[in-house]
Amino acid sequence: MRRRDRVELKTPEQVVAMRRAGLVVADALAAVRAAARPGLTTADLDAVAGEVMAAAGATPSFLGYHGFPAVLCVSVNEQVVHGIPGPLALRPGDVLSVDCGAIVDGWHGDAAFSLVLPAEDGAAPDAGDAHLVAATEAAMWAGLAAVAVGERLGDVGAAVEDAVDASPGPDGHPLEVVEGYTGHGIGTQMHQAPEVLNHRTRSRGLGTGAGMRLRPGLCLAVEPMVVRGDAETDVLDDDWTVVTRDGSRAAHWEHTVALTERGPWVLTAHDGGEAALGALGVAVAPLA
Repeated sequence: MRRRDRVELKTPEQVVAMRRAGLVVADALAAVRAAARPGLTTADLDAVAGEVMAAAGATPSFLGYHGFPAVLCVSVNEQVVHGIPGPLALRPGDVLSVDCGAIVDGWHGDAAFSLVLPAEDGAAPDAGDAHLVAATEAAMWAGLAAVAVGERLGDVGAAVEDAVDASPGPDGHPLEVVEGYTGHGIGTQMHQAPEVLNHRTRSRGLGTGAGMRLRPGLCLAVEPMVVRGDAETDVLDDDWTVVTRDGSRAAHWEHTVALTERGPWVLTAHDGGEAALGALGVAVAPLA
C-alpha cells in the first residue's frame, strides 16, 4: 500500500469532518455484522455495505483503489486481509473478517471487525477461534490506548504485541502477529504516513520510545492481524488476498483514531471508543 511521506496533522475542524466518514464506516460495518450468517456469500455482504454508503452519499475508499474491485475486503478463515468479495458462501463456524473504508467530503474513515459465525445446531463456536477474535480486538484497543497515553509511535506497536503475547489460546499455544501488513496514517488519503506497526520495530532494535512523537492532530488507523498458527503468509493469484501459509485461521480488527489536544476520539466507533478505552482507563475527547 502506498503512503505519503509527509505526516498530515489535522485541525479540530478537520477531525470533525473525518468523524462523518468514520460514522458511515461504523454504520456500514454494523449493517454487515447484522446481516452476516451462513449461506450468504461474501458478495452479499459487499452489497449491504454498498447500500449503506449510497444512502449516506459516501464514496467507498476501496472500490477502484489500485484496481480493487469491491466496496469491502471480506476475508474468511485462513484469509488474513484483502479478500475480494465474490461467490464464496459462508459456512457455520467460519471466522469472518470485514474491512471497510468510506470517503465523505474528501476525508476517509477505515475500520474492520472479525467474528465467528454460529456453529451448526446452535453449538458453541470453536473456543480457539473465539479467543483469536477476542484477543485481536483487545490488542487493537491496547494499541488505540497507547496512541493516547504513549509518547512515540513505537509505543503503539509494542502495546499491540504485548497484548497478543499476554493472551495465548485456550490450548496454551501462542497467537502470532502478522508482520508486513500495518496500520497507517489517514486523512485526505486512505493510506498516509506514518506506518503503524503491530509489533516492536525489531529490525532496528527498537521498541517502546521509538518513532515519531505522538502529538495532537495525528489521525491513525490501528489494525492488528493475528493468527492461531504460523504468521508466514502468501498472496493468492488474484494479487490481493493474503492467506496464512499453514492454513491457520486469522482475525483482523481496525479503528481510525484522532489524537486531539484533550485526548483520543475513535472516529469509526459509534461511541467514540468510550466504553472500550474507558475500561483501559483512557477517557475519550470528542470535539462535537
